[in-house]
Amino acid sequence: MGYPLIYCCPCYKYWNYLVKWFKRIVIALFSLTLLGIGAIVGAYFYVLPDLPDVNTLKTVKLQTPLRIYSSDGKLISQFGEKRRIPVAFEEVPPLLIDAVLDTEDARFFQHHGIDPIGITRAAIILITTGKKSQGASTITQQVARGFFLSREKTYIRKVKEIFLALKIEKALSKEQILELYLNRSFLGNRAYGVGAAAQVYYGKELKELELPEMAMIAGLPQAPSAANPIRNPSRAINRRNWVLGRMLEKNNITQAQYSAAIQTPVTAKYHGAEISLYAPYISEMARDYLVDKFGEEEAYTGGFNVYTSIDSKLQLDAQHALRNNVYSYDQRHGYRGATAVLWTDTPLETSNILTRLKQTQAFQGLIPAAVISIQEQGASLLTSAGETILLDWQGLKWARKFISNKRQGRAPKTAGQVLKIGQQVWLRNNGEFWQLSQIPIVSSALVSLDPHNGAIKALVGGFSFHTSQYNRVTQARRQLGSNIKPFIYTAAIEKGYTLSTLINNAPINNADTRQGTAWRPKNSPDRYTGPTRLRVGLAQSINVMSVRAMRYASLDTAIDTLVKFGFNRKDIPRNESIALGSNSVTPLQVVTAFSTFANGGYKVESYFIKSIEDSYGNVIEQSKPTIACTPNAESLPSIDDDPFAAMAEEFTQTEQAINIDTNSCGSPDTRYAKRVISEQTAFLITQALKSVIWGGGNWSKGTGWNGTAWRASRVVKRHDIAGKTGTTNESRDTWFSGFNPKLTTTVWVGFDDHSKELGRTSWDANGAKDQISAAEAGAKTAGPAWNEFMKDALAGTPEEPSTPPEGIVSVRIDLATGKLTRKTDYTSKFEYFISGTEPKAFAIEASESNNIFIEDSADELFQ
Repeated sequence: MGYPLIYCCPCYKYWNYLVKWFKRIVIALFSLTLLGIGAIVGAYFYVLPDLPDVNTLKTVKLQTPLRIYSSDGKLISQFGEKRRIPVAFEEVPPLLIDAVLDTEDARFFQHHGIDPIGITRAAIILITTGKKSQGASTITQQVARGFFLSREKTYIRKVKEIFLALKIEKALSKEQILELYLNRSFLGNRAYGVGAAAQVYYGKELKELELPEMAMIAGLPQAPSAANPIRNPSRAINRRNWVLGRMLEKNNITQAQYSAAIQTPVTAKYHGAEISLYAPYISEMARDYLVDKFGEEEAYTGGFNVYTSIDSKLQLDAQHALRNNVYSYDQRHGYRGATAVLWTDTPLETSNILTRLKQTQAFQGLIPAAVISIQEQGASLLTSAGETILLDWQGLKWARKFISNKRQGRAPKTAGQVLKIGQQVWLRNNGEFWQLSQIPIVSSALVSLDPHNGAIKALVGGFSFHTSQYNRVTQARRQLGSNIKPFIYTAAIEKGYTLSTLINNAPINNADTRQGTAWRPKNSPDRYTGPTRLRVGLAQSINVMSVRAMRYASLDTAIDTLVKFGFNRKDIPRNESIALGSNSVTPLQVVTAFSTFANGGYKVESYFIKSIEDSYGNVIEQSKPTIACTPNAESLPSIDDDPFAAMAEEFTQTEQAINIDTNSCGSPDTRYAKRVISEQTAFLITQALKSVIWGGGNWSKGTGWNGTAWRASRVVKRHDIAGKTGTTNESRDTWFSGFNPKLTTTVWVGFDDHSKELGRTSWDANGAKDQISAAEAGAKTAGPAWNEFMKDALAGTPEEPSTPPEGIVSVRIDLATGKLTRKTDYTSKFEYFISGTEPKAFAIEASESNNIFIEDSADELFQ
């Protein structure tokens, strides 16, 4: 019996051979699969202890910079190395999402964290070339790497990346993952995330981007430096066009869109933080506050938004007024000469001049320029921008030679007396015309606040933050000068003086020996008028009257009164010189103290931060300012419920003891400012401070007189303003502090070097008719900045009527004696008094003649 044919056929052996090899291959593949699974399981358990909890991504806190805003939402400053503007997935334009996905991970919404096709492609490249590639990384893997891993190219990092990606896909939605990627990616120029990239490269919000701009941003994650459109525009445009090609290939844009987009030139340029309001001194104060509160790292990366109390319009008004005033002071003291000489005999080529000029940066509105020709009363100058400026005589004639702070040269008659060809100088456009200028060397500060809650509305700590970060509003402690006098007279009025009290304006012969030397204060100017009403003494800032008023109140009472207004006791000398302002204070202390008169007697606490938000927009700190009002009984907690209510009851009893009209306000959570003087006293001092500006008497009858700040009446032109000038010995410090019912402002001008005097100026033959000359003083040096600021700040607001509070009476007095009178002519006027303190006796027509140079022992005659 023979075998079947199949067994005899040679094919059988071949077939048997194939089956054996097939079995071997199956066994090998099965073994490899088991090994692969085992390797994966082993790898998983190997890296498991190092795998972080991906659930932290649900509450991840992206590093975002600290931003400082004005109260009306203007960005003042931004701090932090990373610029990031977090955006929600819904805020990202769909076309930008398409551009990113088509470029980075086209199957993002199909895979589960890893892309097998991409892995296969990477493996083939590795086998054929021996090079590692990141082409297999999905967006989910990039999120895993970006948040949890390093960028090192190792197998173990890749394994961790894969497992983390799988875990992330289970923990988060696709939209959440993509949102993290869009906000986390570094896109060059310190921009992190597409929101920041849109602002940095194009100065736009995401919704404003055009297709070519979206494609440009989408192409940045893989090579943010090499494909940067600012540093390497040619390579960037190739990358952009490749992205556009991918979008066309995936049918996310049309052929027409593609053709138009690739023809678009690169428009990217660097855009800094979108600063809407440049206010560096207040932003530095806010930064310091955040660093002290949260620490430097958290403050700079926590994404805090700080809203200050600054009003953007008032801040701009303040900066403008301060700079104009500093320039004005600097100009009237003379021209200090060119900053450099670019050539003497042989003129430079224009290109060389421009190269030299560009080495000097513009400064606070000043631009560098070279003198290229001079006419009789004019000159031509070339700016660093290549523009030729024709400087006429109006912009040159001020420049008489500076000799010292006390001396100036003669007024020039020709441009050649001021300028030489080849000189490098500064030019400034003052809003009307170009003028020769120079960098001022004097310092100044301005601060303005709401007197009813202490909110700082404007703050300028110096002429230039660029040259000096020293904040003179909060850090400079300078002698107060005659700005002290309203507080001295407050002590005297609370002791029994009135606005009509006669105080002897005569030389003080009884010297105060407590200072170690015979201190005999003098008036400035050195004139004496005999018995003078307190209102006039304060309005005309008569020194000897202030000293006598302090003596009447007593030194201890005067010091206690200053402390009530917020001045530090340790900074107050314990001698009579405080009557003329020998104590050292900051402008912020001064403006807060003057607010007490404006708000009716309350000491508010100044503040500059309204609220702080975290990176999610949650308010984590809200200011609780002190309010200048008296709480009503309903707003106060009961004594039984609140241990602090007893203090409130005592406060209310104090209010009643000083006989004030309590204006109820507030709620149970309101913080009330402490009343430090009665409403009546605040009203009387305010009336006297109005006379500082408006004066008194009858000019047509020859009895008119000016207060020291009469210029304010001509500039501000409002009758609801009050203020006080201040000048220290040798004009080292000058002040003007004043207010209306809505705004209190203090201006200081001086040199940072205490030894320098502000000096004086001689009459300038080329100057205006109303020019400032002679010795520098509060009214002339600090006053103009206050006048300009208050004029602009109060523009468009109605005048506040002056309404006497309850407890104030008005009677007609004789201007010479301060007593009652029946006359109704120019020798009399109505005067305000606290009820019960008005004069009881009538003036007689023929008063006894008194020697005004009597000794201090007779001072009681004028009380």
